[in-house]
Amino acid sequence: MASEGEGRGTDGRWSFLVILIAISAAFALVLWPFLTAILWAVIAAILFTPVYRRLLARMPGWPNSAALLTLLLIVGIVILPAAILSVALVGEATTVYLRIQSGDIDIARIFTTLFAGLPGWATTLLANLGVKNLADARDVFGSGAADGVRAVLGQALLFGQSIFGLLVKLSVVLYLAFFLLRDGDALQRRVAAAVPLRADQLGLLVDRFIVVVRATIKGSIVVAIIQGMIGGTVLWMLGVEAPLLWGVLMGAASLIPAVGTGLVWVPMALYLFFSGAIWQGAVLVFCGLFVIGMVDNLLRPILVGRETRIPDYVVLITTLGGLQLFGFHGIVIGPVIAAMFIAVWDIAAQMRGEALSPPT
Repeated sequence: MASEGEGRGTDGRWSFLVILIAISAAFALVLWPFLTAILWAVIAAILFTPVYRRLLARMPGWPNSAALLTLLLIVGIVILPAAILSVALVGEATTVYLRIQSGDIDIARIFTTLFAGLPGWATTLLANLGVKNLADARDVFGSGAADGVRAVLGQALLFGQSIFGLLVKLSVVLYLAFFLLRDGDALQRRVAAAVPLRADQLGLLVDRFIVVVRATIKGSIVVAIIQGMIGGTVLWMLGVEAPLLWGVLMGAASLIPAVGTGLVWVPMALYLFFSGAIWQGAVLVFCGLFVIGMVDNLLRPILVGRETRIPDYVVLITTLGGLQLFGFHGIVIGPVIAAMFIAVWDIAAQMRGEALSPPT
């Protein structure tokens, strides 16, 4: 009878586990359309929890007011500047897009200028690839480059047109962030009680997650904003058209490890050289190497330090993979998944070591 009861108990536990997994999967499916909104709400709560706690210490017994003031701070220093920048960017992208459509900006002609200024060895290399003259260059590269620029600018215009969906997700982010700030400690205790991990193992995972999120935002997003601002300012001073658009592209490119802002300013400097703007090209190269480039080398160690303890090649691969799978949000999701992967295997190694160690 005892064995029969134990068998029923085991069957009951497996049945409950199946139900638990099924319900959790269904819940995740319901939340999937707002996955990115939930992600950024969690990120906002992680980054601004110290601010919330300081406000709560000054107004004990008023958690709602402290959380609301923290949200107002998030809106003032993050959302409003981003909204203003987005409106200006969409306006500038629209202007450039219309000029390309009307022919005022001829991508093929720009490429022709670059082709004409190439040294002999580069011209020979292109000839081996089937590009023997300027006409071939326009046919092979010109239309493709124009289509690529139109695609990028078209995405900027679509961003402006999808403002309603963006506002809905932004509302979800702020709504969730309010409760995560106010009830974060209680939620963490409930999760800790439900997750089948030891307290030290769960603590390692939570700490690694928080550290990677903070390090990614400080070491990637903040540095990208600063590099984009400097790059856009330099281009504006040099008289380059659409400096805001190029500055934003530099900031976005800086998020790609090992390549960075050089993906934008190097081709632009080559174009300036080949089009006869020698001193402008020289200034851009100098600023790209010793100003824009040094921002990353100087600020990232200060903002991040060695908190993440993730190898650089892992950061590179997971960032690129995250960008491909999740778009812009993959900048955070990729390194976080890498950090969780390393932490879980650290726990597995620790558990195996404990299992293999002889009893004392």
